[in-house]
Order: sequence, then C-alpha cells, then structure tokens
Amino acid sequence: MAAVTPLNLPRSFWLALLPAAALLLLLLAPLARLGFAGFSGEFNALSDLSVWQPWQDDYLRWRVLWSVAQAAITCVLAFVLGLPLAWVLARYEFAGRALVLRLLMLPFVVPTLVAALGVLALWGPRGLISGALGINLQDTPWLLLYGNLFFNLCLVVRAGVDALGQVNARQVAAARSLGATPWRAFWRIEWPAIAPWLMSSLCLVFLYCFAGFGLALVLGGQRFATVEVEIYSLVAYELQLGQASVLALWMLLLTGAVALGYAALEKRLGAPARTAPMARVHPHAARQWLAVAGALAVLVVVCALPIFAIFIKAAYALWAGASGIFDAEALAALWNTLRFSAVALVAATLLGVLHAFAAQASVVWRALAFLPFVVSPVTVAFGLLLLYPSWTASLPLLLAAYAVLAYPFVAKALSAGLDGLPAHLTQAARTLGASPWRCFWRVTLPLLAPALRRGMAFAAATALGEFAVTLFLSRPEWATLTTLIYQRLGRPGQANLDAAMVLACVLMALALLAFLLIEWPVRERAAVGNDGHRSRVGSGMTMSH
Repeated sequence: MAAVTPLNLPRSFWLALLPAAALLLLLLAPLARLGFAGFSGEFNALSDLSVWQPWQDDYLRWRVLWSVAQAAITCVLAFVLGLPLAWVLARYEFAGRALVLRLLMLPFVVPTLVAALGVLALWGPRGLISGALGINLQDTPWLLLYGNLFFNLCLVVRAGVDALGQVNARQVAAARSLGATPWRAFWRIEWPAIAPWLMSSLCLVFLYCFAGFGLALVLGGQRFATVEVEIYSLVAYELQLGQASVLALWMLLLTGAVALGYAALEKRLGAPARTAPMARVHPHAARQWLAVAGALAVLVVVCALPIFAIFIKAAYALWAGASGIFDAEALAALWNTLRFSAVALVAATLLGVLHAFAAQASVVWRALAFLPFVVSPVTVAFGLLLLYPSWTASLPLLLAAYAVLAYPFVAKALSAGLDGLPAHLTQAARTLGASPWRCFWRVTLPLLAPALRRGMAFAAATALGEFAVTLFLSRPEWATLTTLIYQRLGRPGQANLDAAMVLACVLMALALLAFLLIEWPVRERAAVGNDGHRSRVGSGMTMSH
C-alpha cells in the first residue's frame, strides 16, 4: 500500500486547517476546560458546591428558571405577533413592501447595548412614552421582554414570509374550490407547510434570548437578570469561579439541547421544492388595508421606536448643550472600536471563506459553522479566561475571539451562495482554457459577491457591537464604545445618561453604515437568490444578541 503523504490530502483538508485551528483553540478547548472545571469541582475545594448546585439553591434555580421563562415567553409573543405580520407581507402587494422587507434586517445589525438603551429611552424612568404616560417599568420583566421582541420579531416574520412563499397555490386553490373556508384552507394546507420553518425560527429565538447578555444586563435589573448576567457577576465581582463554571456548564448543556432540536427541524426543511407560489394581491377592501396598516404599526412600535428614541434623546442632549461627551476617553473608545472591528472583519472574512469552501465537501464541517452561534459569548469568554490565564490581557486573544464569533456569518452566507452556484458556468470557463485561479476570479467570485458582502455585513455589525467578550478580556485602555456606554450608564447623573445616549447613537450609526456600505447596493434579485433556502437562518443569525 502506498504511503499517504501530505500532498495526497484533499484540498478541503488544507482549506479547513485554519478555521479548524481557530475553532479548536478558541472555542472547543475553552469549553472543554470549562466542562472540566464544572465536573471536577476544581474551584470548590473549600465549599460543598456540586454540579447540581444550580438546582438545589433557591436563588440560582430562580435565575435558571427565569432565563428559560423569559425566552419561552418571547417565543410565544414573537409567534403570536409574527405569524399574522408574515401573512400580510406574504399575501399583499403594496407600495413600500420591498423596503419593509429590507428594513426588517436592520434590528439584526443593531448592537444589543444600543437596543437596550433604546428600550430605556422609551420605557425607562425618563423615557419618552413612560414619562408621557406617568408609568415606570424599571425593575419589571417587561423591559427585557420588549427588548427581546425588538430583536427577534423580525426573525419570525422573515421566516414566515419565506415559508409562505413555498406554499403551493394549486393546493390552496383546490381546497377553496372544494368549499374550504380561508381559515380551513390555511389550517389544512398552509400551516403544515410553514410550521417547520416557524418552529425552526422559534428555536433560534429561544437560543438568542436564553443566552443573551447585553439586554439582560441593562434591562433585567437585580431581580430579572438571567444566568448569563449571573455568570459575569460571579466572575467579575465575587470571584466565585466554581459557581460560575457550574452555571456555565448547565447553560452549555441546555443550549446544546435546544440546538439539537433546531438541527432536527432544519433537516426536515431541506431545499425548497419547486412550487407554484401564491400570487400577492393588492389590498382593496377596507379590512385588507386595515390589516396592512396594523402590521406596519406593530413593526413600527416594536422594531422602529427604540431606534427613533435613541436619535431623539441624543439630539435633545446635544441641543441642550451637553458637554464632555466627546472627550479623550470617548475618542479613544471610538478609535478602539474602529480598529478592533476592522481587524476582526478581515480575520472573520478569511476564516469564513475558507470554512465555506471546505464545507462543500463535508456535511459535518458545514454543521460546525453553527457552533459559535450555539455557545454564548459569556461562556466563550469565561472558557478563554480559564484556559489562557496568562493571555487574559492580550490584544491578539481579544481580537481572535471577535473573529471567531463573527466569521460564521460569512461562512453561512457564502455556503448558501456556493450551493446556488451554476456549475455549468465554471465548467464552460474551464473548457475554454481558463485556469482554476482565473475561473475563480472571473466567474465564481462575481457570482458569490452578494452573498459574501451580506455575510461581511453581519460580521462587521457583530464586531462593532461585541460586548460580553470585551468585558471579560479587555484592559481599561482597550475600552470600546460598548464598554464605555456601559460605564457611563453605571455612573450617577443625567449628564452620564445623556453621554451614553449620544455614544449609543454613534455606535448605531456605525453599525448601520457598515450594513449599508456592504449589503445595501446588492440588487434585490441577487440578494434573494443568494438567500434562498438559508434565509430562515442567515437573516437573523445575530448572535451577537
């Protein structure tokens, strides 16, 4: 038998080498270290803490159960609101519909800390709405639930619109011709077709809410903080590494179970079949226009008002002559944000491109792109803290963590583009004498450009808004806009709150600018074509949330 040399290894092996090393060193190894600390009781020598402590302690059990409850409640609210909204957008054609569908992407690029400040600007103690109505929702669960809906309602709506686009119009017409009412036709024909899509999106909603950090840290307060916030508090303020490692281990197990359910639903979906989609109709009756107006009103209240509220609060603070906002500290944080995000985007793009091309030869490798989405940034940062204690204050480690959390967006978007790449075009180029490199540069890359730019848009937004990893691994001189906003929120006085609002407005403008520069010029036809069957995942993969 001939010896196997490195030169005989498949090309996919070499393509996967760098992403595999990044996942192993920055994700799998820290998780293994965290699991060892949790199961072995490494930090519990002086206490009776066990791996079952979160279920035996009333306080910790409340944290876990509330984390599950707020995620489940958000799923129910997102489903109840999202399904009617998706049906209206999928079945009615009206002026501005395409713009509404495109704007549904914006909450996915807004940093979580900015969204939290937007909720406070509306419903906080001095919020625009709560102040006008004389109510105060501070220290209630409604602030966190509203923030969760801001991010996740659009995910359910997008999944619902895509799913309803796969419903067979002939089957619905046949049911109606046989005397079925519109409701019965929906229940018997449309619902079985769209249910797996919606359940898949709701699994993502649950994961994002259950493992969320920024929203829960700012909006949850002392009573309604989630497990992720508790882990951060135990590490940063109480130095209870044993209790934190046990909690992080349970979080990893619970999110892994939900991720397995999500993967099972995704397997059921597969590629969309060729169907005769139902044609959209122009609303003409009063009730149809009322449905369209109601859908747009809900989207404005849930998804647009927090963004507008930040702009209003920031403009008022600047108009009132707030001083000291753009001081040396703020300018340094802005510079850190820009340079860290730029380096992370370059690294994430490189890792994502290599991962996507390697995944064409391996289903398992393709599934590994979801791994950074399943693990929360708090768990990743804590694992890195335990595994590389001497590198905790290392800038390369911080930037590498940024890149690992961001690159799956590029990998998933590019994988979807490769799946839809017409094979005959590259074959024709090769038969005409083009070299593999020239074929890639002149044929493959232009076709993949929309998908690549979309993935880079989400990766850039993730790097700009990264918060959890920065709190764990950053040094004071590496403060970014997210950490500076959080610091200003923790300082007393209206001036600090105004400064936080203005800085949040700057951060949001950066995220939206990155999104517009990279994604907006893509033609709608190209964007939809590259979205294809992955739009149920790629549109909302923000984990950054």
